[in-house]
Amino acid sequence: MKKLFLTVIGLAAMQLAWAQHKVSYLRAADSYYKQADYYSASLYYEKYLAVNTKDIAKGGYSPYAAPGGSVKTKPAGDEIQAAYQLADSYRRLHDPVKAAPLFGKVVTTDSARFPLAAYYYGESLRALEKYDSAAIAFKGFLAQYGQKDTYSAAAEQELRNLPYIAEQLQKKELSDYHIKKAPPVLNAGGATYAPVWSGDQLLFTSTKESNYVNRIYVAKDTVAAAISKAGIPQPSRTHQGAISLSADGNTLYLTQWTVADGKKSAAIYASRKEGDKWSEAVKLSDVVNAPGANTQQPFVMADGRHLLFASDRAGGSGGYDLWSAELDAAGKPLSVQNLGSTINTSANEEAPFFHPASGTLVFASDGRTGMGGFDLYYAKGTPGKWDAPVNFGYPVNDVKDDMYFFSRSKSEYILEDAWFCSDRSAECCLELFSLHLAPPPPPVKEEPVVVVVEKPAPTLADTILSAPVNTAITMQEIYYEVNEFVLTPASHPALDKLVDLLKDHPQMEIEISAHTDNTGTRAFNQQLSEKRALNCVAYLVNKGIDKKRLQYKGYGATKPVAPNTLPDGSDNPEGRRLNRRIELRILKQ
Repeated sequence: MKKLFLTVIGLAAMQLAWAQHKVSYLRAADSYYKQADYYSASLYYEKYLAVNTKDIAKGGYSPYAAPGGSVKTKPAGDEIQAAYQLADSYRRLHDPVKAAPLFGKVVTTDSARFPLAAYYYGESLRALEKYDSAAIAFKGFLAQYGQKDTYSAAAEQELRNLPYIAEQLQKKELSDYHIKKAPPVLNAGGATYAPVWSGDQLLFTSTKESNYVNRIYVAKDTVAAAISKAGIPQPSRTHQGAISLSADGNTLYLTQWTVADGKKSAAIYASRKEGDKWSEAVKLSDVVNAPGANTQQPFVMADGRHLLFASDRAGGSGGYDLWSAELDAAGKPLSVQNLGSTINTSANEEAPFFHPASGTLVFASDGRTGMGGFDLYYAKGTPGKWDAPVNFGYPVNDVKDDMYFFSRSKSEYILEDAWFCSDRSAECCLELFSLHLAPPPPPVKEEPVVVVVEKPAPTLADTILSAPVNTAITMQEIYYEVNEFVLTPASHPALDKLVDLLKDHPQMEIEISAHTDNTGTRAFNQQLSEKRALNCVAYLVNKGIDKKRLQYKGYGATKPVAPNTLPDGSDNPEGRRLNRRIELRILKQ
């Protein structure tokens, strides 16, 4: 009896000790969560809930089981709260594998108390490529939520995204895209993002060191990668990252931020190069860093007179908007303007980049139809006048977050040599990727009677102006995806040159015609060619050309300029390529 009594006392003491540990774990977890230290919070929530992360990945985890115990039918309030905040910590750490099952259990257990769990559950499922389940989760969230706000709008946007994702994943001609994750020496744990090239040096932001503090690093190359800190003085408890260099390389604009009680406070600073060292960063004036707002992700344009950035300051469309600051010769901000509703949505637009060779703005947004999360978009124009943004599509964008774009290309082909960030292949956090899309081949002369348009722009103008009226001029630089009629980005430079020519010759009237090879039915080819020709005309009209000066026709496969098959009856790929073309005819000089 005495032995049994001692055993009972021992078990009770162990249970009491374990309960005291649980209280300590929860207190620590809640404290870290409040401070927005989600990594540390997740560790202690795991301890509190006795989480086995391997079981989570297998989908067999229950956050309500005590060590050695059974699942409670009605979990305590602090346990369901802890499960939700652990899931939210994983979400903020970009780890949908661990977040999804936790959000799912919260939805099942107490969706009324945690209504956003259903939205985050759908978001996590979409990131895990479980599209049907994600659609069910988003619809369930909207049915129960009953409010009209940013979350309901985001859920509706996610439901619009799902068909777009399915369409993008059906693309067949992807072999020309060469996307490669940077070597492990660069993507070495934590988050690695915001690449900026300066000559042969790569600058980037990383949390690779302990405590997940964001710092700026420099890599001499990307293979052996002798990596070092950028050497910009960094105050204690301050994060640094998302930089931009002036054209002469002597001024570095950067984001610095702190987090206190879960609230981020970010502003843009400037550091000057003094010899081989950087000066202490100085905060830009209130013209850029509006009091009470977060201002981040600077990009200084090549002229040195415009600074693009993201901010949640008042006067925007909602969330983070993109803004442009005018700078004087000394780099002092003079005024700020919003990039406008063409670019900004009620959600978030971030991480701007401008490619001068092609006149293209690239940015990340989570407020437009896309692959989900943040996608990369591009828009032609200049501050004050932008074309409608276009999604880069798959495989540039994936179902997770894609952002922080930088192009090294000196030509108008922006994807020829680019870098960007994505968490597509990571359990958490952004990583660096390189991207190479070869420019289209040079134009090929098809027949003596056909004038081939060649680059650069003066050659195009000379060719068109010297051609007799009603002579077919093949525009080789117009591209579409197979069986699609929407222009690809590679087509814009040639059409922009045509726009300039038409503006210089206001009396000129032209016809745009489209032709296909004989693949597919006659009716399909006729319809496809008409839509392609009309799409070209619509582009010219959008650029300011009077539609009365433009005509369009589709000829389908009725006017081939080369055989679609060889004499032995086999396929002739080169002939088909030549037959798929856009032609221009001058109707009036």
